[in-house]
Amino acid sequence: MKHAAGIVAFVARFVVLGLAIAFVISLFWPGIGDRLRARFGLQHNAAETAISAPATTETSSSTAAPFSYADAVAKAAPSVVNIYANKVVTEQAVRMFTDPLMQQLFGGTPAGPPVNRHEQNLGSGVIVSADGYILTNNHVIANADDIQILLYDGRVAKAKLVGADEETDLAVLKVTDAVNLPVINMADPKKLRVGDVVLAIGNPLNLNQTVTMGIISAIGRQLNNSSPEEFLQTDAAINLGNSGGALVNSNGDLVGINTLLIGKAANAEGIGFAIPVDTATNVLHQLIANGHVVRGWLGADYGFVPVSPDSGLPAAATRGAQVTEVIPGGPAAAAGLQPRDILLQLGDNDIRDPADLSRQEAALKPGSQVTLSGLRNGVPFHLMLKVTQRPPQMPTVASASSSANADSN
Repeated sequence: MKHAAGIVAFVARFVVLGLAIAFVISLFWPGIGDRLRARFGLQHNAAETAISAPATTETSSSTAAPFSYADAVAKAAPSVVNIYANKVVTEQAVRMFTDPLMQQLFGGTPAGPPVNRHEQNLGSGVIVSADGYILTNNHVIANADDIQILLYDGRVAKAKLVGADEETDLAVLKVTDAVNLPVINMADPKKLRVGDVVLAIGNPLNLNQTVTMGIISAIGRQLNNSSPEEFLQTDAAINLGNSGGALVNSNGDLVGINTLLIGKAANAEGIGFAIPVDTATNVLHQLIANGHVVRGWLGADYGFVPVSPDSGLPAAATRGAQVTEVIPGGPAAAAGLQPRDILLQLGDNDIRDPADLSRQEAALKPGSQVTLSGLRNGVPFHLMLKVTQRPPQMPTVASASSSANADSN
C-alpha cells in the first residue's frame, strides 16, 4: 500500500506541475493552444463552434445603418416650388400736429402725394400636373400683381392665377413659360393614419427648399365651426414661407398642403395644419373647371344637441345636430325646418355632429333634392329639401386661424 500511495503522490505532483506550466505558457502566449491544435490536426468541430458563438450577426446587420428618408425627399422635392407674390401698395404720408390737442381733434394732414411701396409675399407651391398647374395657399398670392415661381432646378417662371377658394385657403396657379415640369404623386387619403411619418417641404423664412420631419398628430381637425373644412394636424416644423408647400409621406407622396400653425403666442409647440390631399384635389379640379368651388346649401346653421347641465358630459357627447337658425328664403325655410329641431340623418347618412352635417351639406349637388330626418319636440319628422348653391361665406381659413390663435405661414 505504501508503494501505491507513493506512485499516486508522484503522479499528482507532475500533474500539478504540468498545469502550472500550461497556465504560464497560456498567459504569455494566448494563442499557442489553437496553433498547436491546428498543427496536429486537432481543430474544434465547426458545428460546436457555431453553437457556442454568440448569435450577433443578425442584430448587427439590422442596426448597421439608420433609416433614411432621402429617397422620399428626392422623389417629392423637385415638384415643390418657391413662390414670390409681388404687389404695389399705395400709402399716404401724414404730417402730425405738434400740439397734442390738435392731434386729438384733427389727427394729421396729408404730407405730399401718395407713395407707392412694393411688397413681396413668400410662400411655396406644389406642381400637380405636367401642363403647369400648381397648388398653393390663397393667402400667399392674395391681391398679388405679379407672381414669380422658382423651380427646384433653378429656373424662374411666371405664373397666373387660375382661381382661389378662401374657405379652404387654396389657390391654383398655372406656369406660363416653363416645360418639363416634375409632377408630384398623390397619396391615397384612405391609407393615412395617425402616427404616420410625414415630411414638410417648402421655403421657410426664404431659406430656400427645406425639409422637416414629424408625424400625423390627428386627422379631421376642424378650426372654425362655421366652416366644414377639415385639416391634418402635424408636428412637422412649419414656418413662415412653408404655406402652400407639400406634406408628404415616407414614400414621397403628397398627403396635404401646409397652410398654418398655432404659434407660441398660444403657448403651443409643434401644432401645424395641412389641407388633406383629397380636399385639395377636389378644389383643384373645380377651380380649373369653374374658376370657383361649388358647394351645396340648405339654408340653416347648426350647433351641438344640448346636454343636461348636471350630466357632466361635454357638448360633443351627443349625436346629431340642433338647428340654431333658419335663413329666411332658403331651402330649409321653404321646407318648414325650425330652430331647435334635432337633425339625425341627411339622405341615407347619419349625422354625427354639426361639423359632419356641414361637410355632408357642402358635398351635395345644387339642384338636387335630399331628405332631412330628425326630431321635433321628441316627434320624428322627415322633410324634403331642394339643395341650392351656397352663397359666398365671410369666414375664411385666415379668420379661422385668428380664432384659434394660429398664424398663417
